[in-house]
Amino acid sequence: MANADGPKGYWIIHVDVADAERYPEYVAKVGEAFAAYKYKPTFLARGGRFENPEGAAKSRHVLVEFASYDDAVECYRGDAYQAAANLRQQFGATDFVIVEGV
Repeated sequence: MANADGPKGYWIIHVDVADAERYPEYVAKVGEAFAAYKYKPTFLARGGRFENPEGAAKSRHVLVEFASYDDAVECYRGDAYQAAANLRQQFGATDFVIVEGV
């Protein structure tokens, strides 16, 4: 559902973690990035059970909600999250999509 400022924004992330021992470094950096960001995003899904009835899937799925699409893009492009993304890219293979809600 759209808020007063327009539709929400979402990060849809699919990950295969290659280095489970070091992946928590990325998770900690994401926490730092979100804490520094003007809006605290909401995790709607973060791992957990899933079924893949069609196509290929990675082993972990994350859905993050932002107040707006622009916030989702701005947070992703920000220096704090890019530092975290650099770690994520070292520790796993990821498909990452930013999408506007309806």
